[in-house]
Amino acid sequence: MEVAKISSKGQITLPVSVRKKLKLKSGDQVVIQEENGRFYFDNAALVAFIRAEQAFDGAAEAAGFADEQALQDYVLEIREETEGE
Repeated sequence: MEVAKISSKGQITLPVSVRKKLKLKSGDQVVIQEENGRFYFDNAALVAFIRAEQAFDGAAEAAGFADEQALQDYVLEIREETEGE
């Protein structure tokens, strides 16, 4: 268990061990979520990435791509077409 002190301005300094576990560095943002009266801290960038990944889940299949390789081939094709623009 780690303990953090709250300053008179309401600021909290996260202990180094917590920052390392959350993969946080200076300037990073933290998401604070409440669930059943408990608060959870998480790395905002990682949360955003996971949510984006979940939002796109199944999109390639719905667009008619047979597998990941077919999607990657299409992306490479588009890049080659637009390189000269």
